[in-house]
Amino acid sequence: MTSLLQIDNLETILHTGATPIRAVDGLTLQILKGETFALLGESGCGKSMAALSMMRLLPEVGEIVSGSVRFDGEDLLLMPETAMRNIRGKHISMIFQEPMLSLNPVLTVVEQIGEVLKQHFNLHGVMLQKRVLEILRQVGIPDATRIMTEYPFQFSGGMKQRVMIAMALVGEPGLLIADEPTTALDVTIQAQVLDLMRDLQHHKGMAILLITHDLGVVAEMAHRLAVMYAGEIVETAVCDDFFRNPAHPYSRKLFAALPSRTKRNQELAVISGNVPSLSDKFIGCRFANRCDHAWDLCRTTAPKWSRVTASHQVRCHLYDKDAGAKVQNQVEIEEADSRIIAVPQASTVNASTVNSKLLCVTDLEVHFPIRKGLIKRVIGYVKAVDGVSLTISQGRTLALVGESGCGKTTVGKSILQLITPTAGSVRYDGLELVGLERKRLRKKRAEFQIIFQDPYSSLNPRMRIIDIIEEGMNALNTKNDGGVSNGVRQPNFSKGEEVGALLQRVGLPPETKWRYPHEFSGGQRQRIAIARTLAVNPRLLICDEPTSALDVSVQAQILNLLKELQHSLGLAYLFITHNISVVEYFADEVAVMYLGRIVEQGRVDEVLGNPRHPYTRALLSAVPVIKLESKREVIHLHGDLPSPANPPSGCHFHPRCPNAMPVCSEAYPEATEFSATHTVRCYLYEQGVLS
Repeated sequence: MTSLLQIDNLETILHTGATPIRAVDGLTLQILKGETFALLGESGCGKSMAALSMMRLLPEVGEIVSGSVRFDGEDLLLMPETAMRNIRGKHISMIFQEPMLSLNPVLTVVEQIGEVLKQHFNLHGVMLQKRVLEILRQVGIPDATRIMTEYPFQFSGGMKQRVMIAMALVGEPGLLIADEPTTALDVTIQAQVLDLMRDLQHHKGMAILLITHDLGVVAEMAHRLAVMYAGEIVETAVCDDFFRNPAHPYSRKLFAALPSRTKRNQELAVISGNVPSLSDKFIGCRFANRCDHAWDLCRTTAPKWSRVTASHQVRCHLYDKDAGAKVQNQVEIEEADSRIIAVPQASTVNASTVNSKLLCVTDLEVHFPIRKGLIKRVIGYVKAVDGVSLTISQGRTLALVGESGCGKTTVGKSILQLITPTAGSVRYDGLELVGLERKRLRKKRAEFQIIFQDPYSSLNPRMRIIDIIEEGMNALNTKNDGGVSNGVRQPNFSKGEEVGALLQRVGLPPETKWRYPHEFSGGQRQRIAIARTLAVNPRLLICDEPTSALDVSVQAQILNLLKELQHSLGLAYLFITHNISVVEYFADEVAVMYLGRIVEQGRVDEVLGNPRHPYTRALLSAVPVIKLESKREVIHLHGDLPSPANPPSGCHFHPRCPNAMPVCSEAYPEATEFSATHTVRCYLYEQGVLS
């Protein structure tokens, strides 16, 4: 295959202070026509800035100081801006990481996608609308005819991401730069989007630069990859070679941090420290301060490229033949460590507390009115939650999984009474919360808290961390009976000392309380959000996708923290997520939700080990896995996800179910019990079709 994109010695700096930040420092890579090239690395290593440099979309403070970016033989860095406008969208498209910041809030979906079609393909009117509808359906957007006339603020995070993907793919570009394209998507839509990208790649010869931290997606999609750290590439390989034998210590740590079922009773391995500041002057290896096996040479001399195989290179002294016997010894230690990646974690929760039911939700409904006309009369309802029942015991974790828009977040908010339920019961510790008068509810609020999906949006950017944490304590009149230190409350702490102790509890230095949210990384902000919830001494936490936007190494830190807090404080969690690997590792029980209703629930080993409902099976089949021997077999769901404003009669899943029968469209199935804890709502078992 011939080269489509050739980048040589690209250097990009950001002028944000007295010392310039070297966001991209000597990047060299080649992408061939029709191939997928993956760029891996932690947040802050320069992946996104490299992509923006290629597209010449740098912020005002950014400057490309050297290097070349050749696309089809032409250097993009030498083109005038007018020529670049004809390249962007038609020949090179980009899926941006944050869709809400990339979509225009005052333009409808059809207007935004239509801009690409008007600019590059001269489509207008009916032909334009037809093409927009086609691409929206391809990326799995339900009720596309209605959605295309709506605005970005009306969509969930996953829906906004799908619109961004549609906008990038509608022009059928030669090169697609996909910056974390599936981060906010559930696994079924992720599989659908990845299939769409593969199909376009196959039929149009499109090349893909895939920027992601999901090793499963890389294993499934990429032909070659590069691992980036602190502005430079430290390892590059053909995918099969990399997954069989990751060479760089940083790459090995990424694998060790992955959650899985086999590590349920263990602590995930984490990478100590943080990515170094890119304003620093580097002398030796940039990973040396975080590497378990660094020695003096690593801190004084920058490593050169060493060849592992013909298609696998690494920038590490462990593979430098000139380093002598020391290298062989370190490699052997490193290989041993790759097998010992976790340590057991003991629980301190009293067994009697685990069996007590802390939360009981029965037939919960949340229906939002659809209004139309001048007088805003109600013409229907969006049945976001339509009869959900679940229980959570003290010190236990229930995971709630399902596609975007199925009502998971609405369930969490309605449990906390942040959204008023239409019907049903929410009993917390025996007290009915639905209809509870405001004063009594306010007194109880400290006991149940929520960790939001995006910590940056939920933290006030104008307030210091100490004020953010104290705000909740003051608002809920939390009794200042001392801070928490090593799981024990200290009776003589002031509020300021208590905030410092809470930050220490979540792994942050106490002095960070005087800083502002923008001064922290994504993982650190999530830790602050957790500290804020702990400040009011909760017993139940609603965790709404708390790790979805985090790197695997930071995700491991947050999961370890949440698990340790549960063991030491007896916290109960409702864990809302679309990451099945996290569910396998973290949850005790799981409930699978589809279009406002729970279709299957039970213990994790029951539901994930032996899924009964056709939707659960499809969901699990779509999970990307690192398996070199054979590719996974995905159960493809036909048709669009129905709109909650007009759900199908009978079983909501029957229009897309491969096993649907006539009875499925008549009435919703009753629950079938396979054990005292495992239930499923499906006519396949009521009718005796399956057992």
